[in-house]
Amino acid sequence: MTEPSPSTPTPPTEPDQAGVADAAEAEGNRTGHPDVSAEAAADGGAELAPAVAEGDPAGDEDGADPSGVAAGDEDGADPSGVAEDEGPAPSDDGASSAEQGVADPSGAAEGEPSAEATGSEGDAAGLSEAQAELAAQREFRARIEQRKAERGGPVEAGAKLSGTAADLLAAVRAVESGARPVAVPRVAEPAPAARPAPEERTVRPPVPAAPVVTEETAGAVRQVLARGGAPEALAGQVASVLGEGAARALEDDPWQLLAVPGVRAEQADGFARALLGPECGPDDPRRVVALTAWLLEQAALKGHTALEIGAVRDGLARLSVPEPDKAVDLAVSEAAVLVFQEEDEAEGEEEEEGQEGEEQGTPGGTPAPVLLGLERYALAEESLADGLARLIRTVAPAEWDGPDLARAAGANGLVLHTGGEAARAEPAGLAAAARERGLRVALAAHTARDGALPLAALLSGAAGPGRDAEGALALDLLVVLDAPQLDVETAAALVEALPDGCRLVLSGDPYVLGAAGPGRVFADLLAARIAPQIASRTPDPGPIGELVSGIAVGELNQVAAPGKEVVIVPVRDAAEAVHRAVQLVADSIPRAIGVPAEQTQVITVGHGGSAGTRALNAALKQRLNPGPGRFGGYDPGDRVAHSPAPGRTVTGTVVSADAEGLHLDCGGARVVVPKERVESTLRHGWALTAHQAAGARWPAAVVVLPGDAAGGLSRPWVYTAFGRAERHLSVVHGVEQALPRAVAEVTAPERTTRLRPLLEALLSEDEE
Repeated sequence: MTEPSPSTPTPPTEPDQAGVADAAEAEGNRTGHPDVSAEAAADGGAELAPAVAEGDPAGDEDGADPSGVAAGDEDGADPSGVAEDEGPAPSDDGASSAEQGVADPSGAAEGEPSAEATGSEGDAAGLSEAQAELAAQREFRARIEQRKAERGGPVEAGAKLSGTAADLLAAVRAVESGARPVAVPRVAEPAPAARPAPEERTVRPPVPAAPVVTEETAGAVRQVLARGGAPEALAGQVASVLGEGAARALEDDPWQLLAVPGVRAEQADGFARALLGPECGPDDPRRVVALTAWLLEQAALKGHTALEIGAVRDGLARLSVPEPDKAVDLAVSEAAVLVFQEEDEAEGEEEEEGQEGEEQGTPGGTPAPVLLGLERYALAEESLADGLARLIRTVAPAEWDGPDLARAAGANGLVLHTGGEAARAEPAGLAAAARERGLRVALAAHTARDGALPLAALLSGAAGPGRDAEGALALDLLVVLDAPQLDVETAAALVEALPDGCRLVLSGDPYVLGAAGPGRVFADLLAARIAPQIASRTPDPGPIGELVSGIAVGELNQVAAPGKEVVIVPVRDAAEAVHRAVQLVADSIPRAIGVPAEQTQVITVGHGGSAGTRALNAALKQRLNPGPGRFGGYDPGDRVAHSPAPGRTVTGTVVSADAEGLHLDCGGARVVVPKERVESTLRHGWALTAHQAAGARWPAAVVVLPGDAAGGLSRPWVYTAFGRAERHLSVVHGVEQALPRAVAEVTAPERTTRLRPLLEALLSEDEE
């Protein structure tokens, strides 16, 4: 991206901004602010760059809505405080959270456990998007189970540790005591010396059938939930997560309720007290093991695949767990969590030097941090690292003529390409040229546009080349757009599906909000420098491109917009922000810019609050498609955001409804959402969060920034939201100097991951 040069349009009058006490929900699809690579912020905050035109594009000056400001809701609050950064609401990527909480006899506030289904019910006949996503996830889980079996199975619960696990636990205790830990082997499996030839590949196991929850099982779970004061409506989710023996499992260990997405620690404690009575105590081994795993699940919602042991210990202390050190040891011995201590080659050399220094009386080097993680994410990162190393090793280098990207792709198994929206044409051109060479090629993306297939459909076989006899995708080259949106499990499933010798090109904008799920795959690969990196020199055009290019480097510049490409609409409070956003979408932008309402997208910081997606969607529906909401709150013609799987949002329009469910038109594809999944996977979609909008673009975008949204702003959030507009951007602005300050100073919180050291260790063996 090119750095824009500032211009000096006449600034608008500063609004009289009323303070709003309640902070808006933190934006996020489920994981919060992802890690984004960006340059250092400039000293001090740049002054707000007003758009060329003040007010709306048509010059309307209607008054503000006099209605009061409603308090923002607090979806997804993390009572543990395990992660220092402010994470997202866990329900931000899905549709709506269940409007019930788990009763807490101690008087704890009721929460809003997510109503997200976990696979007990599928879509209607035919391969829908939800089925495709679930099928891909089930296949990946099957591979994980196969890999666990090859490792000899997990450590038996309650058994004493030995070998590597014992060494790692000893390292944990050594760090705790302040002593220098002994050197321990990595948990990750070493890379094989050579991959088997393609004809020797083992056929992958068939995709297992989706779990079926019988009425008998659900009924037994409902009885246990009722005895514990929990909503019986959770029975389906509990049965789906815990399986056929869910009722007995809950009776034996009430804290297993924490396995249901959205259930909080204090709610599980209340449920356990109601079931166990005097036997329930804060030091119950079942409680401390479940809470340790739950803290790591909460960290995964914020993008971490592992946490430093000290952060987990602190989180347990905040949850009133006596002796957090022993609690961690118990969770490790019960195999509820895994322990790691990654060290790269440089750190190993420093340690050797440090040991020599200690003999001479000088302090040694700093040991690598001890991390705790869940098995599913550990296996995903290890599988991803192994798969990437395999692709790098097995490709047959070839000389391809053309631009730098083509030459790099011909010579390497993995290539990383960076650039903005305009640069997407480069990897698309590479895919077209490779097809002309006679190669089997697929172009895929997080969001289907620019001729790219949806990644979920490619993995499930609903679109693309399908699988060969060995179970791998029949491809010679895979080009993936929107690579920053790859979470570690999706990336692992994708790489595992590629055959030996296949080339992989990952392309994306490193400044946008990253993956909704755990991991920072694209950022870790860029930081590891294990593959060629081709940076596009194609700048994003026009005033909007100039504006977002400046934001990428921490500068909110004024830009010249003679065609009203960028407009600032100052507002005093959240109620006025909602009023002005509706006016822009329904009247001003269609009249002045020529973009109809159905091609204009509203983007805001979170779902809750007085100007979040809920409030905005209610106001926009009333203006654009009023109706009684006969079908689960929806009417034909409603714009919707469908989340068939956590972290992925597809926009569409309601066409009709029948006994099967709601019929949607999603970019020309017909999607059926079963009635039992409408509440958990569907929201109205006139207004989205920036995470939901990432990867997509619209002719016009209206970004709503009420005063209570200031705490949710960051440079990658602003960059992503502003960059969703192609022709026109209106900013409904009520955060005053919080906007330039966020662009200049607030970067995305760091994520703790293991992918980079795993890759470096695997590939360093090739150099020895």
